[in-house]
Amino acid sequence: MRMKDWDRNLKIRLGGESAFNVIFWTFFPFLSIYFTKSFGKGWTGMLLVLSQLISVLANLVGGYCADRFGRKRMMVFAASGQAFGYALFAFAASPWVDMPVTGFVGFSLASMFGSLYWPASQAMVADVVDEKHQSSVFAIFYTAANIAVVVGPLIGSLLYSDNPYAVLAAAAVICALIALVMSRLLGETLPASVSDRHRTKAGTPWYGAIAAQLRDYRVIATDRVFLLFVIAGVLLAQTFMQLDLLFPVFLKETVGQSTLFAFHDWDLTVTGQQLFGLIVSENGLFVAVFTVIITKWMTMYRDRYVFMGGAIFYAAGMIMFSSMSTFWGFTAAIAVFTLAELMSAGPQQAFVARLAPEEMRGQYFAAASLRFTLGRTIAPLSIPLTGWIGFKWTFVLLALLAVISAGIYNVMFNQLEKNQPSPSLAPR
Repeated sequence: MRMKDWDRNLKIRLGGESAFNVIFWTFFPFLSIYFTKSFGKGWTGMLLVLSQLISVLANLVGGYCADRFGRKRMMVFAASGQAFGYALFAFAASPWVDMPVTGFVGFSLASMFGSLYWPASQAMVADVVDEKHQSSVFAIFYTAANIAVVVGPLIGSLLYSDNPYAVLAAAAVICALIALVMSRLLGETLPASVSDRHRTKAGTPWYGAIAAQLRDYRVIATDRVFLLFVIAGVLLAQTFMQLDLLFPVFLKETVGQSTLFAFHDWDLTVTGQQLFGLIVSENGLFVAVFTVIITKWMTMYRDRYVFMGGAIFYAAGMIMFSSMSTFWGFTAAIAVFTLAELMSAGPQQAFVARLAPEEMRGQYFAAASLRFTLGRTIAPLSIPLTGWIGFKWTFVLLALLAVISAGIYNVMFNQLEKNQPSPSLAPR
């Protein structure tokens, strides 16, 4: 499906969200430094975990609200809330005020509203794109987000340190503009039948709406296929989230100097820490260049083989990474690692869209994000684990978790076939 054939809603969102993602990654990598200076390492860790927990709850609420109040309404509301949060953070980080506690509150509010935004945005794609094109559309959004991961920190390294409040103020302005444009130009995609189903009867107390929401998420929890999907995703997250956790520690402690190029008496060498920066850049470059190509390639195969194959490639990438000692060896390992990432990105989002009933699409996307939020909570345990069993066995254990997730995917598809799904849900 070519972009010129996209629904107007998607074109507007791609442009607006790309701009915001770039400005977000301009300051996000440097936030831990800002908060550490203000609160110390211990309090910073605790506060960021608290912020993450709030975002998890907001994500689940966002899924319910997207199905009840509409995709457009929630996206405009969430973008406006993000603008307010970043404006508060910018004010608190200004040299004339310097209020780190207020800054953290602003950041937490922006994160919370960002979590409210995500389920509605994903459900909108499923609303307006035919099933056969969903993987490619999700892949393009994924590519745009990863280009921002590469470009944003480069801009941030030049601008954020000297002018943090200016960058945060720019984020607030961009979010406000996105909210304004979406309110004027986006169309609502929530099916009328879904809206009627979720409309609360007149006179129903507030706790009645909460009870209805909990009942809906309980239904999701009893969907065995979906539950297996989330469990496998949490296990698999223990591998791909190590790119920002275990990998830099491993390179810093095990690689003294690494030669990139050598010619006669001249050579170009980098430290382990510098090598990590190059590896991350390579990952971002591979994602930006190959996401759409790999996603189209994966449409030739059944989801069972794509999901299981991605998990196996993650395992292979982990083993390769732990066994390398040169720049080109790590480049080969990160290429395999990125291939696994790209095999999973678009197809898994499209799978959730097919699995979710129309009236619970937003909630399914919200619950599916638990793969990342729960995975992000557990993944840091790999670092102390290296002190107990060493780097080699830690990488082996993480690779084993990826293999186990491949087995769970196989069980999941067996269960899906036993359920005798309708043609739209039949595993490809």
